[in-house]
Amino acid sequence: MKLRKATISDSALLRHWDKQPHIIAAKGNEDWQWETEMPRNPEWRQQFIAEVNNHPIGFLQIIDAHEEETHYWGEVPKGFSAIDIWIGDIDYIGKGYGSQMMQQAIDRCFADPAVHAILVDPFANNKLAHKFYEKCGFEFAEQREFDGEKCFVFKLKRENYKHPG
Repeated sequence: MKLRKATISDSALLRHWDKQPHIIAAKGNEDWQWETEMPRNPEWRQQFIAEVNNHPIGFLQIIDAHEEETHYWGEVPKGFSAIDIWIGDIDYIGKGYGSQMMQQAIDRCFADPAVHAILVDPFANNKLAHKFYEKCGFEFAEQREFDGEKCFVFKLKRENYKHPG
């Protein structure tokens, strides 16, 4: 499994994944404006497509939660990254690829010595995501509402992170 930079040519695939029931259950119906956003490369955001044998299977986004322009996370101090992650191709769920994607995301975040914590915000009712994040070392921090959705915020602090292997 490898990550490559997402590009505008991925927009149709991302739109397709957005319509899949398992993606709607995980992230809702929010329109991420792929065609507008993919050509932009703000310094505070990295977007990737996960591939297995050159076949795209998922999406990963890492943001600087302090610098992100919409202030989605609110008034977050410097040093916080946030991750969005999903497997778009349902045939690749439950095979360890999500864990590999998350491991690479965590490594990318903590490669920056200024990052001291990583945030994720699964829906409050998404028990599978909660277990996944806990397995990756994240701890429940709080329940919040984002864009009208009840979410659980999980946090992984650098000092609590145990790199596998």
